Amino acid sequence: MGRQAITFAPRLLPTPEAAAYLGVSETMLRGLSIPRKLLGGKRLYDRLVLDEFASSLPTEGDEKGNSCDAVFGD
Repeated sequence: MGRQAITFAPRLLPTPEAAAYLGVSETMLRGLSIPRKLLGGKRLYDRLVLDEFASSLPTEGDEKGNSCDAVFGD
């Protein structure tokens, strides 16, 4: 018997799948300080933590003024 196809999103994801899930490169993902779970010798990203991270990002148009305003004034 071969492996059975997964028909649901796994909870723990290795780096390539976690990066694809967020739509970023693996290099960018590694620089985001998102904690990983340890399972044996594997370091895996928790999909729920990735969802929390994505939800915490600012939404375009919701910025509180222009970032240049703080430097140059209004």
